[in-house]
Amino acid sequence: MKIIADTNVLLRIIVGDDVKQCRAAMAVMESADSVAVSLHALCELVWVLLRSYDVSRADTAAAIRQLMDTRNIVLNRPAVEAGLSIQEAGGDFADGVIAFEGQWLGADTFVSFDQKAVALLTAQGQSARLL
Repeated sequence: MKIIADTNVLLRIIVGDDVKQCRAAMAVMESADSVAVSLHALCELVWVLLRSYDVSRADTAAAIRQLMDTRNIVLNRPAVEAGLSIQEAGGDFADGVIAFEGQWLGADTFVSFDQKAVALLTAQGQSARLL
């Protein structure tokens, strides 16, 4: 079976705060031929871990990297790496993903009202402009 993991399935595995749901999530993930993990699900996962569970940035990044290294996980690795790069520099995972996907779609300059995002992307050599 090839499945698509919703954010709450990933969250149950990482947090383990509901034993029954964690077991069900682990069972389906382990038995699947492949598990598609969307960028949207990862952005949501990072946001929930940081804001609702008070997980550190380092531990959040480690959880994402562990997912990336799981044998049957399928995801957009370059986009996830871009998100992690910005997050590990002190910014938001989603900003890195958004900038990467925008470039993939043919754009060349990230524009935002977010000073930190613009500064971090610029520091990484990307074209970014503060509005």
